[in-house]
Amino acid sequence: MIEDDTSDGLPPAPRRRGLRTGYTTGACAAAATRAATQALVSGHEVPEVTIHLRAGMDVTFTIHRCEMGEGQVMCSVIKDAGDDPDCTHGAEIRARVSWAEQYELAGGEGVGVVTREGLGLEVGGPAINPVPRRMIGDAVAAVTDRPVKVEISVPGGEQMARKTLNGRLGILGGISILGTTGIVRPYSTASWRASVEQAVDVAAANGQLELVLSTGGRSEKFSQALFPHLPEIAFVEMGEFTGHALKRCALRRIRRATLAGMIGKLSKIAQGHFMTHVAGNKVDPDFLAELAIEAGAGPALADRIRHANTARHVQDLVQPAGLRGLFEVICRRVSRTSEDLVQGRVQVETVMFDFDGQVLGRG
Repeated sequence: MIEDDTSDGLPPAPRRRGLRTGYTTGACAAAATRAATQALVSGHEVPEVTIHLRAGMDVTFTIHRCEMGEGQVMCSVIKDAGDDPDCTHGAEIRARVSWAEQYELAGGEGVGVVTREGLGLEVGGPAINPVPRRMIGDAVAAVTDRPVKVEISVPGGEQMARKTLNGRLGILGGISILGTTGIVRPYSTASWRASVEQAVDVAAANGQLELVLSTGGRSEKFSQALFPHLPEIAFVEMGEFTGHALKRCALRRIRRATLAGMIGKLSKIAQGHFMTHVAGNKVDPDFLAELAIEAGAGPALADRIRHANTARHVQDLVQPAGLRGLFEVICRRVSRTSEDLVQGRVQVETVMFDFDGQVLGRG
């Protein structure tokens, strides 16, 4: 058995804009598979392997563990997520390869099982996404043309999965083996956007025609209390990706979407900004002042709103003045702007919460 006693077994990942990139679970699974297959064919332990990633580069992985058995070999790689705050960073990704009558890819301990449609994977099969499946198959084909069984496992994967959306997506018992390029980009928005779109896909594939799209975790919690008749699968934490979530709803023929959030992000959406990150589009107090006038605000209050520091400040100005109509106006504007974005293919309701979960307005 090979054990790396001098390092943590993590291959050095390239750097990007000052942050170190890492490798996906799919890339690690493919590397472990390549090593196990080579060891099975040669009869010798493999200390490292080089595989080609879909990102267009060759990467050498240190093999953390290599256990030889009768007609089978288990090799593993320690996942390095770089500087990304990934719950699978440091996970041991194992591949057990054994001779078989025909090629088979299976999931073992810590790899989730698909229980719902909409993920592009067979229900009842392992949660190993299409690109990692191809990478694993390529890893085997690069070494031998004899059929083998490959079993991917991740010790502790079931506990890791509790920090993901897997349970809501119908992936039970472990993590997913993911990745399209093989590279993890630190703080990547692409992976978050993909998870939002995937959540819509799963809901639609399971017959859910009404969704609640929340701008954050608190808004989702408040929404679940407000709409207790809806199943968990109907709630999607879209975060900043309002436009992507709405367009996905239209694509998947979702009939009705409720946007749930607080005044800050909803104010941005009302103005037509569908990417609501704080570092991007800012709340426009002049815009809110115009909406306040529409809701019946007098000149003095409107002027105070124009000079407000934040959307929360606007809320604090409006509530004591009794101008709750502003919240209704913002919600109606959000719904209208959102329906315009998807050309009326989705009926949109908007709910605004305060910071304690009380409904400020609906439209």
